[in-house]
Amino acid sequence: MFVLGLQGSPRRKGNSAYLLTALMEAMEGYGARTHVVEIERRHVEPCREYIVCEKKGFCPIDDDMKTEIYARIWQADVVVVASPIFFYNVTAQLKALIDRCQTLWARKYRLRLTDPGRPTRRGFLLSVAATRGKQLFDGVHLTVEYFFDAIGAQYEGGLTYRGIEHKGDMEKHSSVREDVRKAADRLTAPFRDRRVVLFAGRNNTGASRMAGAFTRFLAGDRWEALDAGIHPSDSPDPSVQKVMHERGIDMGFRNPGSLDHALERALPDRIIDLGAGGSIPEVPGARVQRWDLPAAAGLPEDRLTALRDEVEKRVREELASTDRNS
Repeated sequence: MFVLGLQGSPRRKGNSAYLLTALMEAMEGYGARTHVVEIERRHVEPCREYIVCEKKGFCPIDDDMKTEIYARIWQADVVVVASPIFFYNVTAQLKALIDRCQTLWARKYRLRLTDPGRPTRRGFLLSVAATRGKQLFDGVHLTVEYFFDAIGAQYEGGLTYRGIEHKGDMEKHSSVREDVRKAADRLTAPFRDRRVVLFAGRNNTGASRMAGAFTRFLAGDRWEALDAGIHPSDSPDPSVQKVMHERGIDMGFRNPGSLDHALERALPDRIIDLGAGGSIPEVPGARVQRWDLPAAAGLPEDRLTALRDEVEKRVREELASTDRNS
């Protein structure tokens, strides 16, 4: 389970930062891996409306959105946005990041692609404001509702606090600790009982990558799907992305990863070997099986399409078998 925090406040130790840190720590208590992006300290350019994303599904601006943040958003099971209220909305820093997610909106609505995490991903808001107006949070709720829709996350509401003006006000709030505990419990509950499957390949560009995507899309509520390679490639295989896109599955913003990195994320209950061979580290209690499938590299398009269909078939069979035996 991976929880991503997007910190929109320019203050490193302000009330929004305290609130996000408290929630991340509570999530970790339920077994989540967490990461916080402090947007003020990252290179995030504003949207320049180049329209490239509308036509091709990527943004040409070269910054941390391109190199890291898009990928972290799509890796996440839960995305938490935190911001003080600035003129009835989020800060400019967070709004810049939100605007740049037009790229993800375009992939979803223009290119008709489905991110594998979309069926199960959740979104949550944390916000504080100095004043106490009745409509104080109306604007921010509307903004994050459409942001979460763009990134493929179900909006689960949030925690909002009025009258938080001075340093330390949030920490002194009478109900914040219980509020955070309940939120962490609710947000992590759908993911806590998932089993973990690792699809291990040689370069993590072909069948292992396909299997991980299909498993997350079809059963992300029951399985956390990891995919990795013993010698991961430096970049994805465009041909694999293409045949997966033909099935409507979006493989963008995902780079091949190593077995060591995957095992740092979670220890698998099951390992499926798609070319890793004897290089798979021994994981106590993990069931290991092998799928004898061809390597994707260099396959003509018709055989690559057949490989994709075979991988999907095997994933569906494994899921059905596991459900019957549960």
